[in-house]
Amino acid sequence: MSGPIPLEPGGGQDDTLSLRLAAGSGSAGTASGGTVSSGTASAGSETTLALRLPRIGHIGRRSRTDDPVDRLAAELADRIGPAVHAYEVAALLESEGLTGERIQRQYGHPDLFSLAEDLFRKVPRSFPEPPSPPDPWAPDHVRCVLRGALFALPALAYLLVPPLQHGGREAQGLIAAALFSWAWGQALGHRTYLRLAVGTHEAGRTLLAGAPAGALLASAVGAAVAATGPAALFAAAQSCYLAAAGVLLVLGQERVLLATLVPVTAGAAALPWWEPGPPVRTGLPLLTLALVVAAAGHAVRGTLKAPPVPDVRRPPVRASLPYGLFGLAAGVLVLWVGRGHTLAVVVLTVSMGPAEWLLYRYRGLSVAALRAATTPRGFRLRSAAVLTGCLTAYVLPLIPGALLTGADPLPLVALGATLWTALLLQAFGIGRLPAAICCTVAAGLTAAHLLNAPSAPLTLALSCGAAAALLIGCAVWLLGRPTAHA
Repeated sequence: MSGPIPLEPGGGQDDTLSLRLAAGSGSAGTASGGTVSSGTASAGSETTLALRLPRIGHIGRRSRTDDPVDRLAAELADRIGPAVHAYEVAALLESEGLTGERIQRQYGHPDLFSLAEDLFRKVPRSFPEPPSPPDPWAPDHVRCVLRGALFALPALAYLLVPPLQHGGREAQGLIAAALFSWAWGQALGHRTYLRLAVGTHEAGRTLLAGAPAGALLASAVGAAVAATGPAALFAAAQSCYLAAAGVLLVLGQERVLLATLVPVTAGAAALPWWEPGPPVRTGLPLLTLALVVAAAGHAVRGTLKAPPVPDVRRPPVRASLPYGLFGLAAGVLVLWVGRGHTLAVVVLTVSMGPAEWLLYRYRGLSVAALRAATTPRGFRLRSAAVLTGCLTAYVLPLIPGALLTGADPLPLVALGATLWTALLLQAFGIGRLPAAICCTVAAGLTAAHLLNAPSAPLTLALSCGAAAALLIGCAVWLLGRPTAHA
């Protein structure tokens, strides 16, 4: 081929494709679908081979835009495209009010089904993606921020009460009572949520029986360890507050709980400029305690007004035992990692608000990954990526928090990863595994302390890091299955 290939339109009905060939290389003939002719160029050195093609209709100025069926197909294309059978098009035409007489007169088809089949052939199949549904796990941003603050603000009461500033057995009594309250509160919260799924009245009865019992037992533990009157009384007040605050948190009364903390917060904020004296120092925490207990009682009374659900089997107590053991183990781990760095514990406590927010985000992003994945392996990879992103977003802010408080960031980050991953597994109803891992690490660190083994930050970081790595591996394996998110 020695020349260009121009495409030249024909006169009226045909298109002509002209091929200029070298002299002697072409011959005339007839091709299928058109007419072939040959001619000689003026110079005598080239031969022109012309193929006249029959005109075919296509999109543009040559299409039959005056055809009413084509116009109807263009109008209904977005609704005909997703159809998988001509009968669906027929139903669409019926909904548009097309009668048999109009179909024959305007569109030239004998009946509805003939027109539907014609439209079904003309419009190519198109299946648009359905709109994304709302995120069922969208977090409540204000609630998560409030919960982070509510976990830390009660610590201001320790700045107001003078007996707590001496340490010794008084502080040990408070720690023992707090550990028991955390364990009891975790188990009671889990059992209450189980009962709340049955009915509000049943959840109220669980709190009415469990919260006072937990406060009484924690007070007894604190009194046995403290062995002094003022410290035992404060341990009892602490236990009552934790029990009442747990009731409000389970029932979603975060704003009410925040209001009850105003006296303690105001008193602690005024300490740098004003010495209130022992009566005010003692009175403000007691006022907060009275407010939170009254608010918890009012909330429980409101749940008991709901009608009870008859003939409902109560879940066994052992179902909530792993959650209580995890609460105890988490308290022990926080105690060892925060030993000598109280402000580092405050950083970890405040981070519980963002931790809860990220737990919701993990669930929402996992549901989105489940919709986007096409294979189990693809979903597992997406789930692992979501887990990595959420966990990284949680532990990274702990590093500057630890540096600002003068604590070693490695143990704090390792403990944060352990607690967040354990809470994630618990959110999916997996309670025994995180409880066993955290209890093992907490028992090992406690035994090492009792044996006077050195508790260097590296030892704490390695212990919590090993627990975090094991929990992360379990989360990738267990939560990487689509059935876990169904």
